[in-house]
Amino acid sequence: MRRFIWKDLDVSERNDALARPAAISNAALIDDVRGILNDVKDNGDAALFRLTEKYDGVKLDSLEVPISELEAAWNALSASDKAVIERAQRNIKRFHKAQIPAPIEVETEPGVVCRREARAIETAGLYVPGGTAPLVSTLLMLSVPAKVAGVQNRIVVTPPAKNGKVNPVILAAAFRCKVTRLFVVGGAQAIAALAYGTEAIPKCDKIFGPGNAWVAAAKALVAQEAGGPAIDMPAGPSEAMVLADSSSNPAFVASDLLSQAEHDTVAQVICVAENDAVANAVEAEIETQLQTLSRKDIARESLGYGRMFIADNRADIIDIINRYAPEHLIVQLRDPEAYVGAIRNAGSIFLGPWTPESVGDYASGTNHTLPTYGAARAYSGVTLDSFLKYISIQQLTKKGLKRLGPVVERLAEMEGLDAHKRAVTLRLEALQ
Repeated sequence: MRRFIWKDLDVSERNDALARPAAISNAALIDDVRGILNDVKDNGDAALFRLTEKYDGVKLDSLEVPISELEAAWNALSASDKAVIERAQRNIKRFHKAQIPAPIEVETEPGVVCRREARAIETAGLYVPGGTAPLVSTLLMLSVPAKVAGVQNRIVVTPPAKNGKVNPVILAAAFRCKVTRLFVVGGAQAIAALAYGTEAIPKCDKIFGPGNAWVAAAKALVAQEAGGPAIDMPAGPSEAMVLADSSSNPAFVASDLLSQAEHDTVAQVICVAENDAVANAVEAEIETQLQTLSRKDIARESLGYGRMFIADNRADIIDIINRYAPEHLIVQLRDPEAYVGAIRNAGSIFLGPWTPESVGDYASGTNHTLPTYGAARAYSGVTLDSFLKYISIQQLTKKGLKRLGPVVERLAEMEGLDAHKRAVTLRLEALQ
């Protein structure tokens, strides 16, 4: 990890030090993704079979996994594995169910009533990464709130393993969470299928889920098209920032950094340490723990994008956080709660030594589908609201139109829109 002393950097150097890996914005990658999107749009399922063989090295016989296979996978799980899935599902459901919004009704003035009511989107496409790490947790994080929100069609896409199958734990969790349909396809081609629809895969109103740079680019591109689907947020390779001082356990800090580094070679981890002694202890622990990781090669390459900042005062620490806008922020400082109010930009915050980032990834109840690449400056992670839209409703009485009508007439005159004014005037005349 490259080391920087924050107070010694000028503005330009600070921006450079906080820069993300460039893989997600690579021009050649964007061009390739556009080609994949157009191929699927034009050729449907045939393109999906061909692209899956090209990119995943798998020749599929069918895109859809029947519900009977999902049920068989659930039945084949051990009782203990069923219990941990059910426990995580219960906590995620409990936290998201608490987010169900109440209808709003306001009489803005006598005789003028305005309401707002929530409606679930009809068809949600749920992307579950499954390449080097089959993310059963993402299946839970997306399908549980979608069902709580009342989404009618919950369509899962996930890449095949080298044997052409979906990891049985993903299938089992999909059955437990009552997904509507599940398809074996990943990468940019899966996003294209959800965006445009194919013979097998239904077109979706909104696409959810994290992924690699190809998936992130595909989501961004389809969302820009006229009539294209909405997306949950801009999201690319995972990232984490850990704050550490002399009260921190270096082993805990290192484990949180490595838990993100093992995701992807272009994941980014940042540590903000109180002093060089803390930084040295953390880096020593990283090297020790790295040796025992099954994905140590991925983690080590990711650490090449890592950063270690030395910052010894609260103002600088807050400045680093809000400039970077981390996906995950782990606060292992004395009195961590004292920092929360000043943090404007973060996807999810983990407070204190006993709150590893992993609990949010799996089972605390908060959602782990979070904005990356600085998008936390403007976007939230997935919430129940992500699966809802709001309809405004208004109704005026005769008295209400008499009171408000002249205001609307004059505003329409200001804009030169005669028909708008007439729609009010005709009614006012009818009330005479």
